[in-house]
Amino acid sequence: MTWEPLLRLLWAGNQETVDAPGGHLAGNIGHGGWSLPLPQRFPPPDQVLLVDEKVDEAVRRVLSALTDIGLDDISFVAEISPTGTTTLHLLTAGVAVDGGSGPYPGALVLIEGAVAEPWRRPPNPTPGAVPARSADPALLERTLRERIPDAIGATDAEIAAAEARLGIALPDELTALYRVTRARWQDWADDDAAARRVSDAVGLLPLSLDTLSIADASSRPCPWEFAAMEAVVTPPDAAVQGLVGSPGWIMFAADDYGDQYAVDLTPGPRGHRGQIITLSHELDIGAALIADSLTDLVVHRRESEHPDHEEDRSPVVAHVNRRSLTSVEAAAHPDLEVLSIGDWDSAPLSLAAVTGLPRLRTLAADHGTLADPLEIAELTGLEFLELAPEEWRILLDAGKVPRSLSAAAIKAHRPRHPLPIVAIANELLTLWERPPIVRRIVEGHLTPEV
Repeated sequence: MTWEPLLRLLWAGNQETVDAPGGHLAGNIGHGGWSLPLPQRFPPPDQVLLVDEKVDEAVRRVLSALTDIGLDDISFVAEISPTGTTTLHLLTAGVAVDGGSGPYPGALVLIEGAVAEPWRRPPNPTPGAVPARSADPALLERTLRERIPDAIGATDAEIAAAEARLGIALPDELTALYRVTRARWQDWADDDAAARRVSDAVGLLPLSLDTLSIADASSRPCPWEFAAMEAVVTPPDAAVQGLVGSPGWIMFAADDYGDQYAVDLTPGPRGHRGQIITLSHELDIGAALIADSLTDLVVHRRESEHPDHEEDRSPVVAHVNRRSLTSVEAAAHPDLEVLSIGDWDSAPLSLAAVTGLPRLRTLAADHGTLADPLEIAELTGLEFLELAPEEWRILLDAGKVPRSLSAAAIKAHRPRHPLPIVAIANELLTLWERPPIVRRIVEGHLTPEV
């Protein structure tokens, strides 16, 4: 049996858990990684933490079977009696499930292709935006030719081809950069030193002209359960719009850490057209200004002194808990989009104060924080809702699940049994006629690992 070696190992390492009432083993195995209920074993300080060879071999056996049937990953729940009688539940999530944590399903995408509102938000028009006074394409090109005289520049035809592919005209400074170097590895004969000379000359290693891309919202994918908690906020003195991405962000460089650098043609209220911004690999939304122009960055080595804005997104995003706002009434505001309620040990809260707010689209509430979960039905603009299984059960039984939802999530903390969570997930998916999580059952008998 494909699963037998792994289940025996997990049983041996979780004997008390399995033997307890309702005891079970659950996890997830996929080609991108695996999550298993194994006791952590820490090596001596001077040794590296290694995966047990028997576990590694057992996991590889399952991965091989997944490859044979064309699956990327699978979740499982095993119920094992003290005598070894075993029921193995194999769970396969379809296209309607967006990720997950171990055996628990991630967000349920109820509308095919739906993305959270920040990922749909276009940039605000900036008709009055102009290049910074420091922008000087001629100086930029002249300086780069002096620094890298042997570089191979792009032809007019190559630049025109890149513009046609991107669907946007390159700004003059970016054109000047690529007239000096088209930044192709073939031109450097795969010579790291040649690439380093270009990087030193520019201050960043530019992408090749052939791989320029638009850093729009689709270039920063994010699971629904996190994306729905974000919000686009652009203060009136911001140099950069607080977007996920923009059709006017031309990504022309990236560093070894995964940060991206773009020329910004859709700046914020206090920004300049053609300014240089960076998109952090650690953030799903927003960008930071690093230079008012490419000339400033390359020629003058001058980075922006424009202050970064704090991450405070109130009143658009509100957290009600013991350390933040202490009432739903305090969170209520006409601009409120995202309301999160959790870490709460006082009396359950009413949602009456936020009923009717025009922009409220996300509600996430921990178990027991709501005085009456049926009040959720009055929030007619919700596109995302995250609740514990108990609150979902109340809404489902009453037929009050908001039909405005595009996605939903079931907040399940370990050590909850995954199968009731999967059952609720499938009820929600059925309401929207979406593909369910498929459960297959395999029964057998295990003997303890010797």
